[in-house]
Amino acid sequence: MIVSEIFRSLQGEGKSQGRPCTFIRLTGCNLRCAWCDTSYAREGGEEMSITEVLDRVWLQNGKQICITGGEPLLQQEAVLELLKKFSLHGYTVEIETNGTRDFQKMQPYATICMDVKCPSSGERSDLRLLPFITPRDCVKFVVADEDDLLYARAVMARYDIRGEIFVSPVEGSDYRAIADYIVEENLPVRFQLQLHKILGVK
Repeated sequence: MIVSEIFRSLQGEGKSQGRPCTFIRLTGCNLRCAWCDTSYAREGGEEMSITEVLDRVWLQNGKQICITGGEPLLQQEAVLELLKKFSLHGYTVEIETNGTRDFQKMQPYATICMDVKCPSSGERSDLRLLPFITPRDCVKFVVADEDDLLYARAVMARYDIRGEIFVSPVEGSDYRAIADYIVEENLPVRFQLQLHKILGVK
């Protein structure tokens, strides 16, 4: 598999926000979001075997893993093999995905965080995957403005999303306006700022 980086930090978003976590960032992405903050992971990286990845992770402390990208499910077979290895050793794994690749084979071994792309991103997720989100999983809308909030609201009205739903403002957007909208419209979401950016860590 092609790995952009493996590092230890606090989980900055999602259901595990604030917990120490080992991140495995895979190289490659099939989208080009306008506000992407990890564009360096689109290319390059290091070719690593499953064993090499496991060895690198085992050098870290803790059992919380996040597999992210890029889009990690572009390397689906390798990710599935890695997940099976982690499950044998008691790791808790979350996969962050842009919602363009089927994740169902991963769900016995990992929780899914599906990032539903809003209009400001310039990209689209495959909303047909939303019915496969379980109560263990979560959905995230990264929003920049009211148009994005209206889109997120329409998606939530159309689909019965069983996992927890997060709304995360794009860095530099009007956080207060987004928070006020959520309160005024009583949206069934959790407002969440990216903790790692507030702390200035990776």
